[in-house]
Amino acid sequence: MKIRIIVPLHPKLIIAVLALSLLPIQGSASELRQQIIAGFAQDAKLKNSGFAGFSAGRGQTLFLSKPATGKPDTPSCTTCHSINPAAKGQTRAGKEIAPMAVSKTPERFTDSKKVEKWFRRNCKSVLGRICTALEKGDFVTFMSNQ
Repeated sequence: MKIRIIVPLHPKLIIAVLALSLLPIQGSASELRQQIIAGFAQDAKLKNSGFAGFSAGRGQTLFLSKPATGKPDTPSCTTCHSINPAAKGQTRAGKEIAPMAVSKTPERFTDSKKVEKWFRRNCKSVLGRICTALEKGDFVTFMSNQ
């Protein structure tokens, strides 16, 4: 004979447990950013076996460069984002853009889908092509130190 113990569960408790189980796994902004950088590193290693890590200096150069290969109205990242990563930027339509510097916008570069979306859009606009994993990792490394 089996004895079953029935524990009544409060409906609010059930709802709370279900709601929590549906939330994405969270980490600190820094951990999420490092996961994104690690993904770029993995991709960079696949493209170049001599990959030795990301460079904030190369990221800064990319941020400040005017490659003349993209759209004429967006010759550089600084066209919209300001020459100072800690300052607010502005779109060509006049919409304010939060600072790129992680020290000013801690949630920056923590959502992989958003990171890929904006790199895809902005690299095509400024560079006239998709950014490489090396460029993305360098850029995020630079902004993480700002």
